[in-house]
Amino acid sequence: MTDGPDWRPVKRVRAFEEVVAQIEEQIASGRLRAGDKLPGERALAAALGVSRPSVREAMRVLEAMGVLVANPGSGPEAGAILAGSAGPALTGVLGLHLALANFAVDDVVETRLLIESWAVEGAARHAGEADLDRLRAIVAAMDDPDLPPERFNELDTEFHATIAELSGNALVTTFMRALRDTVRRHQRRAVAELGPDTGALRADHRAILAAIVARDPRAAADAVAAHLRRAYPQVSRVREDTPSPEN
Repeated sequence: MTDGPDWRPVKRVRAFEEVVAQIEEQIASGRLRAGDKLPGERALAAALGVSRPSVREAMRVLEAMGVLVANPGSGPEAGAILAGSAGPALTGVLGLHLALANFAVDDVVETRLLIESWAVEGAARHAGEADLDRLRAIVAAMDDPDLPPERFNELDTEFHATIAELSGNALVTTFMRALRDTVRRHQRRAVAELGPDTGALRADHRAILAAIVARDPRAAADAVAAHLRRAYPQVSRVREDTPSPEN
């Protein structure tokens, strides 16, 4: 059993940054866990030796990051609680950092190919019938002839994110969503360039799904590679000879 949080006085000029850093440190050490409630603003300011505005600013930052859930008020339920699910917040942070780093779309798509090839192989090995039904439902929804492009893109994202989820690795799922968000504008342009007929992309999804249903990891990875080559023909690294993760 871990000890309680170990606060210490803040020494940096930008005090709210040190408040954030100390809370992150307590989380990393295991002294604070999901669902734990932080001390009140006054108590935390006293423990850290900073002003209440500094604590308040740190709380705003952590809430924006999705680390904390703030319950305003003065009753027993008031205060900041550590969020139990970091997935959506981490996706946003990763996506923002990827965008700010200004990685070339070639780098992002190649990374996606490597990750998704591994993930789809795991899905082909481990997906249960309920999991397959989820993928079938997404693919069926994409076959709607009146589907607007924006909805097609949403379903496309959900299809690939679900495959990542079926790999059994939560961080892979989060990272895949972040990569998808980073190349969203390129994805929209790719769909626009293909025109209103998205039949080829929908056929790719059916091929990926068929390989997963057949429990054929290699065929599933090959189908993903073929799909990304079609969606991003301008990315020279997504080639026919892209090695499988198993090689």
